[in-house]
Amino acid sequence: MQALDTLNAFFERSGADVSLYHMGRRVTPCARDTFAAFERGETPWPEPWQGQARVAIVFRLGDMPEPAIWFLAFALDEQSMLSPASRDGFLNRLIETLGRNVARLGDASAQPEHFMENNPLAFTPSLPFQAVLNARASAEQGLAASQHFEPVEAYLSGQQSIDWQALGLQGIADFAARSDAQGQRVLAQTLAQSALETEVVRALCLCLEHFALEETLVKALIDRGEQAAGQGDLETLCACVRAVGASESDTVGRWYQALLEDPAACGPDLLAAIAGRGWAWLEDETRLPLFLERLARREESDFNALVRDIALVPRLRLLVLMTLRDAPQGSAIQMRLAKLTPRH
Repeated sequence: MQALDTLNAFFERSGADVSLYHMGRRVTPCARDTFAAFERGETPWPEPWQGQARVAIVFRLGDMPEPAIWFLAFALDEQSMLSPASRDGFLNRLIETLGRNVARLGDASAQPEHFMENNPLAFTPSLPFQAVLNARASAEQGLAASQHFEPVEAYLSGQQSIDWQALGLQGIADFAARSDAQGQRVLAQTLAQSALETEVVRALCLCLEHFALEETLVKALIDRGEQAAGQGDLETLCACVRAVGASESDTVGRWYQALLEDPAACGPDLLAAIAGRGWAWLEDETRLPLFLERLARREESDFNALVRDIALVPRLRLLVLMTLRDAPQGSAIQMRLAKLTPRH
């Protein structure tokens, strides 16, 4: 019989219907094979956040009326591999509580949420992350959207005039998860007409940043971000920067490049927005050195923490290390590194 030495093995033994989601940099589906290989110590975690692998485990078993959700944050080492001690402790607690009959997890009396109490792995995602998870999971399982979806859809498409303050974040997340290319093009037109309140645009961006967007919507968000920059509205600019980060359009790369080339634009908030949601666009031999140089020039930025964070992303690690190693003599990067190097 297979040993219960990983959470993946635990759920396989239980017979649960399980879906996994990344909950660190973005809310995106996580393949079971990816999680299993990570737990076995075979592969690094692809999307680390603040030194952790943050994951949502959505599962249903037995007579559970609703799926249960566990939010777990696994500690990572410097190579983004699992540091297994805390995971093993949680797993042992599960097995001790349930005995060898892991199917008991589905009993109403088992109350799986109790396993999160006083659990060092447990964390509480931000409200936007929770809303997007609910939206993605319900859409992918063929379930109805929340009651907030239709008013949001009507408002964003211009079909109905609604007090924007009555719109729910869950409805906006449902819209982001369920809008097709046509719906995104309609939203792009609404954005282009500047018909949305700034607060709605920001809330919309918080949800859109988890999805790859249609080209016209990408361009509309970039235009709105540039408009905000011209008005000195840094918060909306950064929201738009994050919103397009998951998209695969080269238009995003060109915009990020232009922002990084503008010294006036490259404050700590904008650099953090690019690193946090648009990190994939830093996998570029000209964009990454420019990003690191801008970061190094900002004395108020936590250079060490942000560099360490992006260097933990497996696809960026080697490029970050090479860029730091090859930084020109006298550059801001090299001077920052010199401050980090202990003197003997």
